[in-house]
This record gives sequence, C-alpha cells and structure tokens, in this order.
Amino acid sequence: MNAAQSLLHLLLPATCHACGSVLVGNERLLCLDCQLALAGSPMPAAGGNPTELLMYGRTGCKAAASAMRFTQQSTVQRVVHAMKFHGSAELCVAMGRDLGGTLLASGRFDTVEALVPVPLHWTRRLRRGYNQSLLLCQGIAQVMPRTIEDSVLRRARATAQQSLRSGSQREANVTAAFTVRHARRLEGRHVLLVDDVVTTGSTLAACVDALSTIPGITISIATLCIAI
Repeated sequence: MNAAQSLLHLLLPATCHACGSVLVGNERLLCLDCQLALAGSPMPAAGGNPTELLMYGRTGCKAAASAMRFTQQSTVQRVVHAMKFHGSAELCVAMGRDLGGTLLASGRFDTVEALVPVPLHWTRRLRRGYNQSLLLCQGIAQVMPRTIEDSVLRRARATAQQSLRSGSQREANVTAAFTVRHARRLEGRHVLLVDDVVTTGSTLAACVDALSTIPGITISIATLCIAI
C-alpha cells in the first residue's frame, strides 16, 4: 500500500459489508464475526436437503442445494441485502465462491456443464447495475470451472418484488415471466440454475418450466441460501 492509499484507508477505512464495522488485519469484505456467523448457518447439500425437497414437489430437477440458511435479522440476511440493494458486487462473487465450494464438496454436481443465472428484467438490472445471480455464477466458476450461459434464459416482463408477496401471489407474479432464446446452446446439456435466495420456489419453478422446453436438457438448482 503506497502513501496515498494508506492515507485514504485512514480517512475512509474499509467496513464490513454486513455489519458496517471497520475491517482490520486481513479482513476483507466481511469482518471475522460475520464470517463466523455465516459459517454457523450451513445447509446440507446431500440428497433430500430442504432446497431439494422444496423443488422436487414442483419441478423435475436432478439435484438442488443451498449453501446457507436465511433468517430474519441474521448476518445472512444482511449479506443478501448488501448484495442486492447496496451495490456490493464484489461480495456477490465472493459468496459465489462459497456456494461453489459447497457444491464441489457434495460431489453431486460434478456433471454440470453450464451455469445459468436467474435473469433480471433489463429495467431492474439497469437500476441495480448488475445481476447478482450472474455474479454468483462468476464466483462458482472460479471454484468449479464451467461456462456461464446468461443469454438463453431471459425475463420477458418486469415483475413485482417477490419478497412483498404471499406464496400464491409469488407464483402468479412469475407465471410465464421467463422465455428461452438461443436454445441450441443448452440442448442435451446438464445446466445449473443459480439464484441468491429461494423462499417458496416460485421463481425457480418458472425458470425450470421455460428451460424444460429445450430438448435433452437436464436441470439442477443452486441458491446461496434458503429462507426457513
């Protein structure tokens, strides 16, 4: 760190993206306390895990998993809000690496050939500046080298924010919201559909419905966290 950078760090010290405390030593993006809190909220990636059970009832996915548990007023919630609402793009990639590590350790996603992020409508992506699901894919790819196919699945219409709606309202909100283009890119391939949070599974199910129109496709699902 040169003199100018040292002065800038002194005047504007880096802070934890989750709790806002000043980062010290080798801490980066998240303080040690928040890192430990995340480590204390793991979800199993073995067969029959909660994410898989949620999706099996409504989709024909091959496998599904989440890296951690999302609860209200938790560190996980603060991390997700930083990713989605506070411009923490670098944190999205870092969390993607954590998710990739969970998937890799399970050994159940080894045959995945391509990563497909749940798309944002272009208007929301323009406001946010990025698609957090795409950045999660970039982080996963650093751990599990796979191609990222972000041009096949698209959000055909803008939808209202899912977190503000009940289960039935969520399903109606995303019905027929997703379409497929350039389908040949995924024909006969095993793809991993990636999103940040799964709650009722309505958004992921709508994406699977659209992707399932592609001949020979196999679909698995991964999310950073599951709301319980």
